[in-house]
Amino acid sequence: MVKMVVYLSFFLLFFAFTICVHTNECHSSKCGSKGPLVRFPFRIQGKQPRHCGYPQHRFVLSCSENDDTLLQLTPSLQLFIKEIDYKAQLISAYDSEGCLTRKLLNFNLSGSSFQFNIEYYYNFTLFNCSSAIQYDSNLIPCLSDPHNAVYAIASDEYISDYLHLLSCTKIHDMSGLPYRYVLQQENILELSWSDPKCRSCETKGKYCRLQSNITGSKTECYAKLKPGPSTNLIATCATLGSILLVGALVMSHWLYSSNKMDREYQSKMDKFLDDYKSFKPSRFSFADIKRMTNEFKDELGQGAYGTVYKGKLSHEIMVAVKVLSNSKGNGEEFVNEVGTIGRIHHVNVVRLFGFCADGFRRALVYEYLPNDSLQKFISSSQTKSPFLGWRRLKDISLGIAKGIDYLHQGCDQRILHFDIKPQNILLDHDFNPKVSDFGLAKLCGKDQSAVSMTTAKGTIGYMAPEVFSRNFGNVSYKSDVYSFGMLVLEMVGGRKIGEERMGNDEEIYYPEWIYNLLEEGEDLRLEIEEDGDAKIAKKLAIVGLWCIQWNPMERPSMRTVVQILEGEGENLAVPPNPFSSAVSARKNAKMPQRRLHLELEIISETE
Repeated sequence: MVKMVVYLSFFLLFFAFTICVHTNECHSSKCGSKGPLVRFPFRIQGKQPRHCGYPQHRFVLSCSENDDTLLQLTPSLQLFIKEIDYKAQLISAYDSEGCLTRKLLNFNLSGSSFQFNIEYYYNFTLFNCSSAIQYDSNLIPCLSDPHNAVYAIASDEYISDYLHLLSCTKIHDMSGLPYRYVLQQENILELSWSDPKCRSCETKGKYCRLQSNITGSKTECYAKLKPGPSTNLIATCATLGSILLVGALVMSHWLYSSNKMDREYQSKMDKFLDDYKSFKPSRFSFADIKRMTNEFKDELGQGAYGTVYKGKLSHEIMVAVKVLSNSKGNGEEFVNEVGTIGRIHHVNVVRLFGFCADGFRRALVYEYLPNDSLQKFISSSQTKSPFLGWRRLKDISLGIAKGIDYLHQGCDQRILHFDIKPQNILLDHDFNPKVSDFGLAKLCGKDQSAVSMTTAKGTIGYMAPEVFSRNFGNVSYKSDVYSFGMLVLEMVGGRKIGEERMGNDEEIYYPEWIYNLLEEGEDLRLEIEEDGDAKIAKKLAIVGLWCIQWNPMERPSMRTVVQILEGEGENLAVPPNPFSSAVSARKNAKMPQRRLHLELEIISETE
């Protein structure tokens, strides 16, 4: 194996030298010896002609005096390039001063050629406090100094958790930014681009360029560079040859040391796939995936773990194919999806037709649901989508509840979803809901009540308090109940949680506003079209408020929720105020909650 690597390394060196001799003015280039390789759609200003890059100034890079590769995102925002992944159409950049948050204070991607490589964005508000306070998780160290502590609060977080900021000064609003770049203080900014679409060329092992003899921005694939003249050819090739020789030796050593780890990983994946043969999800080759999606022609959307394409399993059966990114994680999402959804079948759970596992290329093939996600129909920002009507919203709520109840009670092992939200509820042609995206799911025994977790998993705004902090109790199936309650309240209000604003421009926590109206016996002030709509809206609101009780033991099971939604429910009691409990729980967060620890036994995750 080592000899093969050495031979391969010198072959690559010889091949690179051959290309160097037979190159043209659009060959790949880099800034010095330490920067990433730059080729179409990017070009380096001063090193490569205009026609070598895509005709937009955002794809023009430059070299610093120290031979660092620079990207000028906006007139005021310049970042250093760490890596360019042409197959994933992903660029990684960083701030040399280590404070990316400062650079993003007034940043906006609108009108840009790039998008954040993450699905969910948040609005943040910065507060300046005269001294540090106890909630360090929201502290922005690089914006703070010994006399001023700067904190960032996401718009989806609970207002009741941050009453201590009333003594601080609001200094800035940041909009449309991923959570990781503000509160998690990551200094690597990942941006993707969707145009030009060169992914299919890279997948075929080819490269991408502008079509010759055509004005405009159409691209084509090509197999190799055309021969052509080059200046200072001998000096350039000597330098490049030396660099590649060192790189080949380093690569040989790396391949030798990592080969054992790769074999162990592949062996583990093969064993997992063999164990799940009995559940009969079909296994497809990567060639099958390309055929289904017509070479990845129709993209439905992108998420944190990959891209979803529309495809055909046959002439009659449409499918949605999620191609997982090789650069994300260690295969945990793939194992979770196949290991959970691959073994279950329910009318309110999305169906997995099969999967692809060709080496490190992985994909999941689901049934195609034409009406997209529930988010499309309940978000106030989606003004083009019609109102579904209260009876249909009740039916959708009931279907979701049945799907989650099946996960909790209807399988051999209890499945905890941990990411119930509108984006993960898909709708078929009759608007029947189906729970999807099991990338964060965990398995546990049906006779056990809680599951141990090392890190918080889920989406802010729908995440149960005990998932965010163990001070509020043990994580259990009741965590899914909380997320369902927040989803139902969002369906009732037709807006994002926390989005409601009153006439004095004071932000109001929308679920708490609903509770106050119910407690005072007032109407919910919602759009009512038919007789009985007001009762349905009130019933859904009460169910949602019961599900978001701060104490997990006071939330109903999903089986109980199903029974309530199926029943008449004329005399449903308004639950205790969960928001006063939230403030109390936060004030006493360091005190153990004995009832929870007695009734929920902590168990280990089932892999």
